[in-house]
Amino acid sequence: MTNEKRISRHALKRADPDELRALDAQSEEDIARAVADNPDAPPLRSKEWWADADYVEPRPKTPVSLRLDTDIVEHFKAQGPGYQTRINAVLRKFVEHDRKAS
Repeated sequence: MTNEKRISRHALKRADPDELRALDAQSEEDIARAVADNPDAPPLRSKEWWADADYVEPRPKTPVSLRLDTDIVEHFKAQGPGYQTRINAVLRKFVEHDRKAS
């Protein structure tokens, strides 16, 4: 495992209060067992992993109209939902690199 920071972004959905109360009542063992029984569930992360994790507040976005080459858009769309987010990530890396070079 590397020492680089691990950042995950997830879309949030409105939680059902009854579901939250039911989850809150479960023990750690109940949760681990439910995850182990679900083949589609991602692996549980250790307490050490969470201790290193950083919460990143989403940045506000500015809507723009942008004309891109068709093949560029198709490339990002072919990777599935979230293509605009991926385009933004590529542009962010470019800007960060450009700022370091200045």
